[in-house]
Amino acid sequence: MTRVALIAHDDEKPEMIDFVTAYEDTLSAFDLVGTGTTGKRIMEETALDIERKQSGPLGGDTQIGAEVAEGRMDAIVFLRDPLTAQPHEPDISALLRICDVHDVPMATTRTSAEYVVEGLAADLRDD
Repeated sequence: MTRVALIAHDDEKPEMIDFVTAYEDTLSAFDLVGTGTTGKRIMEETALDIERKQSGPLGGDTQIGAEVAEGRMDAIVFLRDPLTAQPHEPDISALLRICDVHDVPMATTRTSAEYVVEGLAADLRDD
């Protein structure tokens, strides 16, 4: 099954909720993973089931990065706040780098998230 991680910085969580609500039917066909707070918010606002990792600052980004390195992640939607310094910036940079190394798409904006999810859904239809 296609495995997708959903991550959002605090200021981007409302945008993530709006995104997953708009794409709930499509996302329901995927095996979803999320960092702690983001995953909790998504499950409270939708009928989607999310495997929750730790919160990002507590290692959730690193846990998802490990799945990328193990070949267990197909894509990541990470709605980042580019204007606010994050205390766990090294973990975020490592996640970006590991996605590049393993050629796993990471969407960091709403528009890129839509393209990634629509592309994954098209791949499922083609199979």
